[in-house]
Amino acid sequence: MRIDIITVLPELLKSPFEASILKRAIEKGLVEVHLHNLRDYTDLSYNQVDDYQFGGGAGMVLMIAPIDKCISQLKSERDYDEIIYLTPDGETLNQKTANTLSLNKNMILLCGHYKGVDQRVRDTLITKEISIGDYVLSGGELGAAVLCDTIIRLLPGVLNDETSALTDTFQDNLLAPPVYTRPREYKGLKVPKVLLGGNFPEIEKWREEQAQARTEKLRPDLLD
Repeated sequence: MRIDIITVLPELLKSPFEASILKRAIEKGLVEVHLHNLRDYTDLSYNQVDDYQFGGGAGMVLMIAPIDKCISQLKSERDYDEIIYLTPDGETLNQKTANTLSLNKNMILLCGHYKGVDQRVRDTLITKEISIGDYVLSGGELGAAVLCDTIIRLLPGVLNDETSALTDTFQDNLLAPPVYTRPREYKGLKVPKVLLGGNFPEIEKWREEQAQARTEKLRPDLLD
């Protein structure tokens, strides 16, 4: 998989890909992540990529020209399955979306900034709009990092135990059951007996029941 990220703040995005699972995925050749500074694609002085909005109002808007130039150059080099705009008013990211996107070969992520992007970008260049939640960030960079993490960890070979991702919270519209590790007892708090007996059908049954109960209590909306 290849992910191209268009941003005005590439330095903000470097760190997530230089550590932990994302770094290992890149080193193993399972994913390529390329950062593109939008300011490299403007012909205006002072590397300007934003301007005041027509009609007045507070906040600057990313202009269509440098975005179009960057996306056009990338599309001339390869085909892309999705061109995604990170924006608060996009489709809310969930596990189902992450699962679907993990099957793609090439994607472009466009990070919004300031007041957003010229609407013509959204109308003509973008194939999907994604939000990571009902709140506003200073830009789409952190949202892009979150989206990349949710996708990359699903790629075959990224996790040491590939079945781990299949039992994550939300995979079956259920929250994950509680988990325990050593010691068996700590300050009078004991690990449930069913997990210690080695009866795996019983363990699986217990986990399913716990997942159902936790979801009903904490996120009943997932069961609708």
